[in-house]
Amino acid sequence: MKRREFIKCLASGIIAAAFPNRSCSTANPGGGPERPNIILIMADDLGYGDIGCYGSTKISTPNIDALARSGTKFTDYHSNCPVCSPTRAALLTGRYQQHAGIEGVIYAKGPIRQTGLALEETTFAEILKKRRYATGIFGKWHLGYNIEFNPARQGFDEFRGYVSGNVDYHSHIDGAGFDDWWKNLEKVPEEGYCTDLITKHGINFIERHKNEPFCLYLPHESVHSPYQGRNDPPQRLPDGKKGKAAKGKEIARAYKEMVEIMDEGIGKIVETVKRLGLEHKTFIFFCSDNGATKNGSNGALSGHKGSLWEGGHRVPAIAYWPGRIKPGTVTSQTVLGMDMFPTMVSIAGAKLPAELNLDGVDLLGMLTKDDKLPERTLFWRYSKQKAVRQGPWKLLVQDDNVKLYNLDEDLGEKKNLAETKPEMVKTLQVELAAWEKQVSVGVESRA
Repeated sequence: MKRREFIKCLASGIIAAAFPNRSCSTANPGGGPERPNIILIMADDLGYGDIGCYGSTKISTPNIDALARSGTKFTDYHSNCPVCSPTRAALLTGRYQQHAGIEGVIYAKGPIRQTGLALEETTFAEILKKRRYATGIFGKWHLGYNIEFNPARQGFDEFRGYVSGNVDYHSHIDGAGFDDWWKNLEKVPEEGYCTDLITKHGINFIERHKNEPFCLYLPHESVHSPYQGRNDPPQRLPDGKKGKAAKGKEIARAYKEMVEIMDEGIGKIVETVKRLGLEHKTFIFFCSDNGATKNGSNGALSGHKGSLWEGGHRVPAIAYWPGRIKPGTVTSQTVLGMDMFPTMVSIAGAKLPAELNLDGVDLLGMLTKDDKLPERTLFWRYSKQKAVRQGPWKLLVQDDNVKLYNLDEDLGEKKNLAETKPEMVKTLQVELAAWEKQVSVGVESRA
Protein backbone atom coordinates (compact mmCIF):
# COMPACT_ATOMS: atom_id res chain seq x y z
CA MET A 1 0.00 0.00 0.00
CA LYS A 2 1.29 3.46 -0.92
CA ARG A 3 2.03 5.90 1.93
CA ARG A 4 -0.72 8.31 0.84
CA GLU A 5 -3.32 5.52 0.72
CA PHE A 6 -2.17 4.27 4.13
CA ILE A 7 -2.62 7.74 5.67
CA LYS A 8 -6.04 8.08 4.05
CA CYS A 9 -7.24 4.75 5.38
CA LEU A 10 -5.82 5.51 8.84
CA ALA A 11 -7.62 8.85 8.87
CA SER A 12 -10.84 7.16 7.81
CA GLY A 13 -10.53 4.72 10.70
CA ILE A 14 -9.96 7.53 13.19
CA ILE A 15 -12.96 9.45 11.85
CA ALA A 16 -15.13 6.34 11.96
CA ALA A 17 -14.16 5.71 15.59
CA ALA A 18 -14.84 9.29 16.59
CA PHE A 19 -18.04 9.62 14.56
CA PRO A 20 -19.67 6.16 14.36
CA ASN A 21 -22.74 7.46 12.54
CA ARG A 22 -20.77 9.17 9.81
CA SER A 23 -20.10 7.28 6.59
CA CYS A 24 -16.58 7.41 5.18
CA SER A 25 -15.37 5.16 2.41
CA THR A 26 -12.60 5.12 -0.15
CA ALA A 27 -13.62 6.71 -3.43
CA ASN A 28 -13.36 4.93 -6.74
CA PRO A 29 -11.72 6.61 -9.77
CA GLY A 30 -15.09 7.95 -10.93
CA GLY A 31 -15.78 9.65 -7.60
CA GLY A 32 -18.10 8.62 -4.78
CA PRO A 33 -18.11 5.49 -2.64
CA GLU A 34 -17.10 2.19 -4.15
CA ARG A 35 -20.10 -0.07 -4.85
CA PRO A 36 -22.71 2.17 -3.16
CA ASN A 37 -25.88 0.64 -1.77
CA ILE A 38 -29.04 1.03 -3.82
CA ILE A 39 -32.59 1.24 -2.48
CA LEU A 40 -35.41 1.38 -5.03
CA ILE A 41 -38.85 2.09 -3.56
CA MET A 42 -41.92 1.91 -5.78
CA ALA A 43 -45.45 2.87 -4.76
CA ASP A 44 -48.47 1.34 -6.50
CA ASP A 45 -51.11 3.55 -8.16
CA LEU A 46 -49.79 6.67 -6.42
CA GLY A 47 -50.76 9.76 -8.37
CA TYR A 48 -48.85 12.89 -9.33
CA GLY A 49 -50.85 14.90 -6.80
CA ASP A 50 -51.03 12.35 -3.97
CA ILE A 51 -48.07 13.51 -1.84
CA GLY A 52 -47.12 16.76 -0.18
CA CYS A 53 -44.09 17.73 -2.26
CA TYR A 54 -46.25 17.43 -5.39
CA GLY A 55 -49.01 19.63 -4.04
CA SER A 56 -51.24 17.43 -1.91
CA THR A 57 -52.86 19.18 1.05
CA LYS A 58 -55.02 16.22 2.06
CA ILE A 59 -52.36 13.56 2.66
CA SER A 60 -49.39 14.00 5.01
CA THR A 61 -46.11 12.60 3.65
CA PRO A 62 -43.32 14.22 5.72
CA ASN A 63 -40.74 11.50 5.04
CA ILE A 64 -41.14 11.45 1.26
CA ASP A 65 -41.18 15.25 1.30
CA ALA A 66 -37.91 15.21 3.29
CA LEU A 67 -36.28 13.08 0.58
CA ALA A 68 -37.33 15.68 -2.00
CA ARG A 69 -35.93 18.55 0.09
CA SER A 70 -32.63 16.68 0.47
CA GLY A 71 -32.42 15.36 -3.08
CA THR A 72 -33.85 15.81 -6.57
CA LYS A 73 -37.54 15.92 -7.40
CA PHE A 74 -38.60 14.95 -10.94
CA THR A 75 -41.42 16.86 -12.61
CA ASP A 76 -41.29 14.88 -15.87
CA TYR A 77 -40.77 11.27 -14.75
CA HIS A 78 -42.92 8.61 -16.40
CA SER A 79 -43.73 4.96 -15.91
CA ASN A 80 -43.32 2.91 -19.08
CA CYS A 81 -46.98 1.97 -18.97
CA PRO A 82 -50.12 3.19 -17.18
CA VAL A 83 -50.59 -0.22 -15.52
CA CYS A 84 -48.59 -2.55 -13.27
CA SER A 85 -46.94 -5.52 -15.00
CA PRO A 86 -45.53 -3.79 -18.10
CA THR A 87 -44.07 -0.98 -15.99
CA ARG A 88 -42.28 -3.51 -13.79
CA ALA A 89 -40.97 -5.46 -16.77
CA ALA A 90 -39.41 -2.27 -18.17
CA LEU A 91 -37.98 -1.30 -14.78
CA LEU A 92 -36.42 -4.73 -14.22
CA THR A 93 -34.96 -5.10 -17.74
CA GLY A 94 -34.11 -1.53 -18.78
CA ARG A 95 -35.96 -2.07 -22.05
CA TYR A 96 -39.39 -1.37 -23.44
CA GLN A 97 -41.69 -4.02 -22.02
CA GLN A 98 -42.71 -5.06 -25.51
CA HIS A 99 -39.29 -6.72 -25.88
CA ALA A 100 -40.20 -9.00 -22.99
CA GLY A 101 -43.66 -9.71 -24.37
CA ILE A 102 -45.39 -8.14 -21.36
CA GLU A 103 -47.63 -5.41 -22.69
CA GLY A 104 -50.62 -5.92 -20.40
CA VAL A 105 -51.51 -6.83 -16.83
CA ILE A 106 -50.80 -10.40 -15.74
CA TYR A 107 -54.13 -11.02 -14.07
CA ALA A 108 -54.79 -13.52 -11.29
CA LYS A 109 -57.64 -15.08 -13.24
CA GLY A 110 -57.65 -16.64 -16.70
CA PRO A 111 -54.95 -18.19 -18.91
CA ILE A 112 -52.72 -15.11 -18.70
CA ARG A 113 -51.95 -16.22 -15.13
CA GLN A 114 -49.61 -18.82 -16.64
CA THR A 115 -47.36 -16.18 -18.25
CA GLY A 116 -44.50 -14.14 -16.78
CA LEU A 117 -41.12 -12.50 -17.27
CA ALA A 118 -39.03 -15.02 -19.19
CA LEU A 119 -35.86 -16.24 -17.52
CA GLU A 120 -33.99 -15.32 -20.70
CA GLU A 121 -34.50 -11.66 -19.80
CA THR A 122 -31.67 -10.01 -17.85
CA THR A 123 -32.72 -8.09 -14.74
CA PHE A 124 -30.79 -5.39 -12.93
CA ALA A 125 -30.56 -7.77 -9.97
CA GLU A 126 -28.63 -10.28 -12.07
CA ILE A 127 -26.15 -7.64 -13.20
CA LEU A 128 -25.62 -6.38 -9.64
CA LYS A 129 -25.14 -9.90 -8.30
CA LYS A 130 -22.16 -10.24 -10.62
CA ARG A 131 -20.81 -7.10 -8.97
CA ARG A 132 -21.13 -8.95 -5.62
CA TYR A 133 -24.21 -7.12 -4.42
CA ALA A 134 -26.66 -8.73 -2.03
CA THR A 135 -30.06 -8.42 -3.71
CA GLY A 136 -33.46 -8.44 -2.07
CA ILE A 137 -37.07 -7.76 -3.02
CA PHE A 138 -39.83 -7.34 -0.45
CA GLY A 139 -43.35 -6.63 -1.63
CA LYS A 140 -45.10 -6.90 -4.99
CA TRP A 141 -43.68 -8.87 -7.92
CA HIS A 142 -46.50 -9.12 -10.50
CA LEU A 143 -44.29 -10.57 -13.22
CA GLY A 144 -45.49 -14.15 -13.06
CA TYR A 145 -47.49 -16.35 -10.68
CA ASN A 146 -45.90 -19.68 -11.52
CA ILE A 147 -42.85 -20.66 -9.53
CA GLU A 148 -40.59 -20.61 -12.60
CA PHE A 149 -41.11 -16.83 -12.78
CA ASN A 150 -40.40 -16.24 -9.08
CA PRO A 151 -38.01 -13.33 -8.33
CA ALA A 152 -35.71 -15.80 -6.57
CA ARG A 153 -35.00 -17.08 -10.09
CA GLN A 154 -34.58 -13.60 -11.55
CA GLY A 155 -31.47 -12.46 -9.68
CA PHE A 156 -32.82 -11.79 -6.21
CA ASP A 157 -31.16 -13.54 -3.27
CA GLU A 158 -34.16 -12.91 -1.03
CA PHE A 159 -37.87 -12.47 -1.64
CA ARG A 160 -40.69 -11.96 0.84
CA GLY A 161 -44.02 -10.80 -0.48
CA TYR A 162 -46.59 -11.66 -3.10
CA VAL A 163 -46.44 -12.50 -6.79
CA SER A 164 -49.90 -11.24 -7.81
CA GLY A 165 -51.14 -7.78 -8.69
CA ASN A 166 -52.56 -7.21 -5.23
CA VAL A 167 -53.43 -9.07 -2.07
CA ASP A 168 -55.69 -8.36 0.86
CA TYR A 169 -53.49 -6.27 3.15
CA HIS A 170 -54.37 -8.49 6.12
CA SER A 171 -55.23 -11.99 4.86
CA HIS A 172 -52.73 -11.87 1.93
CA ILE A 173 -55.25 -13.57 -0.38
CA ASP A 174 -55.03 -12.58 -4.06
CA GLY A 175 -57.83 -11.63 -6.43
CA ALA A 176 -58.41 -15.25 -7.45
CA GLY A 177 -58.78 -16.44 -3.85
CA PHE A 178 -55.32 -17.97 -3.40
CA ASP A 179 -53.01 -17.44 -0.46
CA ASP A 180 -50.16 -15.36 -1.83
CA TRP A 181 -47.32 -14.68 0.57
CA TRP A 182 -43.91 -16.12 -0.25
CA LYS A 183 -40.47 -16.65 1.17
CA ASN A 184 -38.30 -17.21 -1.88
CA LEU A 185 -39.70 -20.28 -3.68
CA GLU A 186 -42.16 -21.37 -1.00
CA LYS A 187 -45.43 -20.03 0.30
CA VAL A 188 -44.85 -19.08 3.92
CA PRO A 189 -47.79 -17.41 5.68
CA GLU A 190 -46.98 -14.38 7.80
CA GLU A 191 -49.31 -12.31 9.92
CA GLY A 192 -49.33 -8.57 9.58
CA TYR A 193 -50.40 -5.55 7.57
CA CYS A 194 -48.78 -5.76 4.14
CA THR A 195 -47.14 -2.32 4.18
CA ASP A 196 -45.67 -2.90 7.62
CA LEU A 197 -44.27 -6.29 6.60
CA ILE A 198 -42.55 -4.79 3.56
CA THR A 199 -40.94 -2.17 5.79
CA LYS A 200 -39.95 -4.72 8.43
CA HIS A 201 -38.22 -7.01 5.94
CA GLY A 202 -36.54 -4.07 4.25
CA ILE A 203 -35.05 -2.88 7.55
CA ASN A 204 -33.94 -6.38 8.44
CA PHE A 205 -32.23 -6.76 5.05
CA ILE A 206 -30.32 -3.50 5.48
CA GLU A 207 -29.18 -4.45 8.98
CA ARG A 208 -27.98 -7.88 7.87
CA HIS A 209 -26.09 -6.53 4.85
CA LYS A 210 -24.73 -3.30 6.31
CA ASN A 211 -21.13 -4.44 5.82
CA GLU A 212 -21.46 -5.31 2.13
CA PRO A 213 -23.00 -3.58 -0.92
CA PHE A 214 -26.69 -4.30 -1.32
CA CYS A 215 -29.53 -3.57 -3.71
CA LEU A 216 -32.91 -3.42 -1.98
CA TYR A 217 -36.08 -3.30 -4.09
CA LEU A 218 -39.21 -2.36 -2.13
CA PRO A 219 -42.28 -2.45 -4.41
CA HIS A 220 -45.13 -1.45 -2.10
CA GLU A 221 -48.75 -2.45 -2.50
CA SER A 222 -49.93 0.94 -1.31
CA VAL A 223 -52.05 2.57 -2.54
CA HIS A 224 -53.56 -0.17 -4.74
CA SER A 225 -56.97 -1.61 -3.85
CA PRO A 226 -58.34 -3.20 -1.72
CA TYR A 227 -58.55 -0.02 0.33
CA GLN A 228 -57.60 -1.03 3.86
CA GLY A 229 -55.90 0.68 6.75
CA ARG A 230 -54.07 -1.06 9.59
CA ASN A 231 -57.20 -1.60 11.66
CA ASP A 232 -59.68 -2.37 8.90
CA PRO A 233 -61.05 -5.92 8.63
CA PRO A 234 -59.90 -8.27 5.84
CA GLN A 235 -61.99 -8.12 2.69
CA ARG A 236 -60.89 -11.47 1.28
CA LEU A 237 -61.38 -14.47 3.50
CA PRO A 238 -60.45 -18.17 3.16
CA ASP A 239 -62.61 -20.50 1.07
CA GLY A 240 -63.74 -17.66 -1.18
CA LYS A 241 -65.69 -15.86 1.53
CA LYS A 242 -65.89 -12.10 1.45
CA GLY A 243 -65.59 -9.58 4.25
CA LYS A 244 -66.65 -5.95 4.35
CA ALA A 245 -65.23 -3.77 1.57
CA ALA A 246 -64.66 -0.03 1.91
CA LYS A 247 -67.21 2.18 0.18
CA GLY A 248 -67.75 5.88 -0.36
CA LYS A 249 -66.09 8.04 2.27
CA GLU A 250 -64.44 4.94 3.75
CA ILE A 251 -62.31 4.65 0.59
CA ALA A 252 -61.04 8.24 0.93
CA ARG A 253 -60.23 7.67 4.60
CA ALA A 254 -58.43 4.38 3.92
CA TYR A 255 -56.59 5.82 0.89
CA LYS A 256 -55.15 8.62 3.00
CA GLU A 257 -54.12 6.23 5.75
CA MET A 258 -52.51 3.79 3.31
CA VAL A 259 -50.27 6.48 1.78
CA GLU A 260 -49.35 7.83 5.20
CA ILE A 261 -48.43 4.37 6.52
CA MET A 262 -46.21 3.83 3.48
CA ASP A 263 -44.60 7.22 4.14
CA GLU A 264 -44.04 6.20 7.75
CA GLY A 265 -42.31 3.03 6.56
CA ILE A 266 -40.10 4.96 4.13
CA GLY A 267 -39.08 7.16 7.06
CA LYS A 268 -38.05 4.06 9.00
CA ILE A 269 -35.99 2.80 6.05
CA VAL A 270 -34.13 6.12 5.79
CA GLU A 271 -33.64 6.26 9.57
CA THR A 272 -32.10 2.78 9.47
CA VAL A 273 -29.67 3.86 6.75
CA LYS A 274 -28.66 6.89 8.81
CA ARG A 275 -28.41 4.95 12.07
CA LEU A 276 -26.01 2.47 10.48
CA GLY A 277 -23.82 5.23 9.06
CA LEU A 278 -24.69 4.30 5.47
CA GLU A 279 -26.32 7.54 4.39
CA HIS A 280 -23.50 8.87 2.20
CA LYS A 281 -22.96 5.52 0.49
CA THR A 282 -26.61 4.77 -0.26
CA PHE A 283 -28.58 5.88 -3.31
CA ILE A 284 -32.35 5.95 -2.68
CA PHE A 285 -34.91 6.31 -5.45
CA PHE A 286 -38.68 6.62 -4.97
CA CYS A 287 -41.36 6.50 -7.67
CA SER A 288 -44.82 5.19 -8.54
CA ASP A 289 -45.63 2.46 -11.06
CA ASN A 290 -48.38 4.44 -12.79
CA GLY A 291 -50.86 7.22 -12.16
CA ALA A 292 -53.68 7.21 -9.66
CA THR A 293 -57.14 5.77 -10.15
CA LYS A 294 -60.13 8.07 -9.75
CA ASN A 295 -59.84 7.49 -6.00
CA GLY A 296 -56.54 9.39 -5.94
CA SER A 297 -55.16 12.63 -7.36
CA ASN A 298 -53.10 13.25 -10.48
CA GLY A 299 -53.00 16.96 -9.79
CA ALA A 300 -53.46 19.12 -12.89
CA LEU A 301 -52.90 16.17 -15.24
CA SER A 302 -55.64 14.68 -17.39
CA GLY A 303 -56.54 11.01 -17.20
CA HIS A 304 -55.97 8.23 -14.69
CA LYS A 305 -54.40 4.79 -14.40
CA GLY A 306 -54.87 2.82 -17.59
CA SER A 307 -54.87 5.84 -19.91
CA LEU A 308 -52.04 7.38 -21.92
CA TRP A 309 -53.05 10.87 -20.92
CA GLU A 310 -50.32 12.33 -18.68
CA GLY A 311 -52.25 11.35 -15.55
CA GLY A 312 -51.83 7.70 -16.45
CA HIS A 313 -48.02 7.64 -16.57
CA ARG A 314 -46.46 10.92 -15.35
CA VAL A 315 -45.80 10.11 -11.71
CA PRO A 316 -43.87 11.38 -8.68
CA ALA A 317 -40.18 10.43 -8.46
CA ILE A 318 -37.36 11.47 -6.11
CA ALA A 319 -33.63 10.67 -6.03
CA TYR A 320 -31.65 11.00 -2.80
CA TRP A 321 -27.93 10.56 -2.20
CA PRO A 322 -26.25 12.89 0.31
CA GLY A 323 -22.91 14.17 -0.88
CA ARG A 324 -23.59 13.23 -4.50
CA ILE A 325 -27.01 14.72 -5.30
CA LYS A 326 -27.46 18.40 -4.51
CA PRO A 327 -30.31 18.91 -2.03
CA GLY A 328 -33.47 20.76 -2.97
CA THR A 329 -33.03 20.41 -6.72
CA VAL A 330 -35.80 19.94 -9.27
CA THR A 331 -35.33 18.47 -12.73
CA SER A 332 -37.71 18.87 -15.65
CA GLN A 333 -35.78 16.49 -17.90
CA THR A 334 -37.91 13.69 -19.33
CA VAL A 335 -37.20 10.32 -17.73
CA LEU A 336 -38.74 6.84 -17.99
CA GLY A 337 -38.73 3.98 -15.52
CA MET A 338 -36.54 1.88 -17.80
CA ASP A 339 -33.76 4.43 -17.22
CA MET A 340 -33.26 3.12 -13.69
CA PHE A 341 -31.57 -0.09 -14.90
CA PRO A 342 -28.55 1.61 -16.56
CA THR A 343 -28.47 4.19 -13.76
CA MET A 344 -28.15 1.55 -11.04
CA VAL A 345 -25.57 -0.34 -13.07
CA SER A 346 -23.57 2.88 -13.46
CA ILE A 347 -23.79 3.64 -9.73
CA ALA A 348 -22.54 0.14 -8.94
CA GLY A 349 -19.67 0.37 -11.42
CA ALA A 350 -20.91 -2.84 -13.01
CA LYS A 351 -20.45 -3.95 -16.60
CA LEU A 352 -23.24 -4.66 -19.04
CA PRO A 353 -23.04 -7.67 -21.35
CA ALA A 354 -22.13 -6.56 -24.86
CA GLU A 355 -25.25 -8.18 -26.31
CA LEU A 356 -27.62 -6.39 -23.91
CA ASN A 357 -29.21 -3.52 -25.85
CA LEU A 358 -30.93 -1.31 -23.30
CA ASP A 359 -33.52 1.30 -24.23
CA GLY A 360 -33.01 3.22 -20.99
CA VAL A 361 -30.26 5.78 -20.45
CA ASP A 362 -27.91 6.42 -17.52
CA LEU A 363 -29.16 9.26 -15.29
CA LEU A 364 -26.14 9.45 -12.98
CA GLY A 365 -24.53 12.44 -14.71
CA MET A 366 -27.85 14.25 -14.75
CA LEU A 367 -28.39 13.64 -11.03
CA THR A 368 -24.90 14.42 -9.78
CA LYS A 369 -23.62 17.00 -12.31
CA ASP A 370 -26.82 18.34 -13.91
CA ASP A 371 -25.78 16.92 -17.29
CA LYS A 372 -28.28 17.15 -20.11
CA LEU A 373 -29.72 13.85 -21.29
CA PRO A 374 -29.37 13.00 -24.97
CA GLU A 375 -32.31 13.99 -27.16
CA ARG A 376 -34.55 11.00 -27.74
CA THR A 377 -38.04 10.09 -28.83
CA LEU A 378 -40.04 8.11 -26.26
CA PHE A 379 -42.97 5.77 -26.73
CA TRP A 380 -45.90 4.27 -24.88
CA ARG A 381 -48.38 1.64 -26.07
CA TYR A 382 -51.16 0.08 -24.06
CA SER A 383 -54.44 -1.49 -25.10
CA LYS A 384 -55.76 0.58 -28.04
CA GLN A 385 -53.69 3.62 -27.12
CA LYS A 386 -50.32 4.87 -28.31
CA ALA A 387 -48.25 7.93 -27.44
CA VAL A 388 -45.02 9.48 -28.71
CA ARG A 389 -42.99 12.15 -26.95
CA GLN A 390 -40.33 14.32 -28.63
CA GLY A 391 -39.24 17.32 -26.60
CA PRO A 392 -42.42 19.13 -25.50
CA TRP A 393 -44.48 17.51 -28.26
CA LYS A 394 -46.74 14.58 -27.48
CA LEU A 395 -48.80 12.67 -30.03
CA LEU A 396 -51.67 10.70 -28.48
CA VAL A 397 -53.49 8.07 -30.55
CA GLN A 398 -56.65 6.52 -29.14
CA ASP A 399 -58.36 4.19 -31.59
CA ASP A 400 -58.45 6.37 -34.72
CA ASN A 401 -58.35 9.69 -32.89
CA VAL A 402 -55.07 11.60 -33.20
CA LYS A 403 -54.23 14.42 -30.82
CA LEU A 404 -51.14 16.61 -30.53
CA TYR A 405 -50.13 18.60 -27.46
CA ASN A 406 -47.32 20.94 -26.49
CA LEU A 407 -46.76 19.91 -22.88
CA ASP A 408 -44.57 22.90 -22.08
CA GLU A 409 -47.57 25.14 -22.74
CA ASP A 410 -50.42 22.75 -22.00
CA LEU A 411 -49.60 20.19 -19.32
CA GLY A 412 -53.28 19.40 -18.82
CA GLU A 413 -53.63 18.37 -22.49
CA LYS A 414 -56.59 20.63 -23.18
CA LYS A 415 -55.64 22.12 -26.56
CA ASN A 416 -55.36 19.68 -29.46
CA LEU A 417 -52.92 21.10 -32.04
CA ALA A 418 -53.16 18.24 -34.56
CA GLU A 419 -54.92 20.34 -37.22
CA THR A 420 -52.61 23.34 -36.91
CA LYS A 421 -49.36 21.31 -36.75
CA PRO A 422 -49.77 18.61 -39.43
CA GLU A 423 -46.01 18.38 -40.06
CA MET A 424 -45.31 17.52 -36.43
CA VAL A 425 -48.13 14.96 -36.46
CA LYS A 426 -46.61 13.30 -39.52
CA THR A 427 -43.11 13.31 -38.02
CA LEU A 428 -44.27 11.61 -34.83
CA GLN A 429 -46.43 9.11 -36.71
CA VAL A 430 -43.38 8.04 -38.73
CA GLU A 431 -41.35 7.67 -35.51
CA LEU A 432 -44.13 5.62 -33.93
CA ALA A 433 -44.42 3.27 -36.91
CA ALA A 434 -40.66 2.67 -36.91
CA TRP A 435 -40.64 1.98 -33.17
CA GLU A 436 -43.57 -0.45 -33.40
CA LYS A 437 -41.77 -2.35 -36.12
CA GLN A 438 -38.58 -2.45 -34.05
CA VAL A 439 -40.20 -3.78 -30.86
CA SER A 440 -42.20 -6.33 -32.87
CA VAL A 441 -38.96 -7.70 -34.32
CA GLY A 442 -37.54 -7.86 -30.79
CA VAL A 443 -40.43 -9.94 -29.52
CA GLU A 444 -40.33 -12.27 -32.50
CA SER A 445 -36.59 -12.83 -32.17
CA ARG A 446 -36.91 -13.66 -28.46
CA ALA A 447 -39.74 -16.09 -29.16
